[in-house]
Amino acid sequence: MKIQSPHYPVQGSEDAFVEADSRSPRLPPTHFDPPPSMSRRSRRRSLRKNLRNSVSDGAAFSVTVGIGETYFPAFVLALGMGEIAAGLIASIPLLVGAILQMISPAAVARLGSNRRWVITCVVLQAGSFVPLVAAALAGRMPVAGLFASVSLYWAAGLAAGPAWNTWMETVVPFRVRAPFFAARTRFGQAGTLVGFLAGGFALQYGKQSGRVLEAFAAIFVVAAVCRSLSARFLSRQTESTAVHGRQQNVTLRQLCTRIKAGSSERLLLYFLAVQVAVQISGPYFSPFMLGQLKISYLDYVGLLATSFVAKILMLPACGRFASRFGVRRLLWVGGIGIIPCSGLWLYAQTYGQLVVIQFIAGAVWAAYELAMFLMFFEAAHRDERTSILTMFNLANAVALAIGALIGGSLLKLLGQSREAYLVLFAVSSFARAGTLIFLKLSPGECRLEADEMDARLQPASVPTPVPAVVSAPSK
Repeated sequence: MKIQSPHYPVQGSEDAFVEADSRSPRLPPTHFDPPPSMSRRSRRRSLRKNLRNSVSDGAAFSVTVGIGETYFPAFVLALGMGEIAAGLIASIPLLVGAILQMISPAAVARLGSNRRWVITCVVLQAGSFVPLVAAALAGRMPVAGLFASVSLYWAAGLAAGPAWNTWMETVVPFRVRAPFFAARTRFGQAGTLVGFLAGGFALQYGKQSGRVLEAFAAIFVVAAVCRSLSARFLSRQTESTAVHGRQQNVTLRQLCTRIKAGSSERLLLYFLAVQVAVQISGPYFSPFMLGQLKISYLDYVGLLATSFVAKILMLPACGRFASRFGVRRLLWVGGIGIIPCSGLWLYAQTYGQLVVIQFIAGAVWAAYELAMFLMFFEAAHRDERTSILTMFNLANAVALAIGALIGGSLLKLLGQSREAYLVLFAVSSFARAGTLIFLKLSPGECRLEADEMDARLQPASVPTPVPAVVSAPSK
């Protein structure tokens, strides 16, 4: 499906997006438009403020991900808890957090505001770093306490996600949403990369000076501060209250019935199957690099940065491919491309080869992730999105945990040797190939919501972002 959108800037400041919105043809008013009583000048001022703070929020949170979340497995290793615990820290707390975040729809209804709930969750997420800082300074922490702190981090982040997506539809107009989020995503990727590099340099310095735990304390403090700034930027954005009455609750039974009947939600099964297959090896990337190959923190960050650079470089090409050949074909390209990614580790003998593999992995994951986001938001009705996304978060976390437990069981059975890790990577590749069955059985085309008029107003190459639930690098 090729979509033309000549009115939208591809990049630029918030002023460019405000100007593009003012030049776009007016549509019949929807429940997402500003009140008719608001003057044109006030509308532009409010929109400019919202866009500026949204970009700042995204950049601050991305630094938190890069300098904090990414280094959870390395922190487990630094505390001497073992390689299996380092792998499970990326999945078990996520599952606990996904269960806790199920209160999100009820909490939004109780507070009467998506905005209030999102800010509350973000503040809690910033606070989850406090016990981690204390543990780094003390040099010890019970395993249960560490997993509880990371579970709070995930619970708060996942709980904020569905409400944030619903809220953002009232903040960013349809006419500029796609190009705006494209620019916002670039800032986010840059922020994550900066966090990666800053954390890596700090840990490398800490290792050389014999104060690696103090370095962890420092990077977690920075992560908490950045997430607190994110909460501040979120609080400066406005919210329309007219949307709440339109939100509909979808039960698990209703969703399962739709999937069984062959609706567009069936595609979610493919995404979940991919998560299981990927997580067989994904959580054990860090233990393999740091524990088995004994690479330095600096080299480790270099590998992570390589995958991000590949994604940044490939996303524009993926967007053009989706516009010309369709999103579903892009999903097939990404789905097939990620199959050999973990298996390629079998042939890596030098650090240079590791870098090449990471670049290839980042490129194909860019295609898969972009197509996944686009297909997901076509598959879920906007008025049901908070409810469906909350259930998907839980199912996704279960899939992550299942995959990680399979990988952990294989490592325990085969022994934590280099050969055992290579078996893990091969099994993951074969499992990924098997997931294509679910993609083949999913509907050929997902529905588009008529009131969004995506076919006329939104480029197909940029999705509305959903909260990331996988912190591991491209694998």
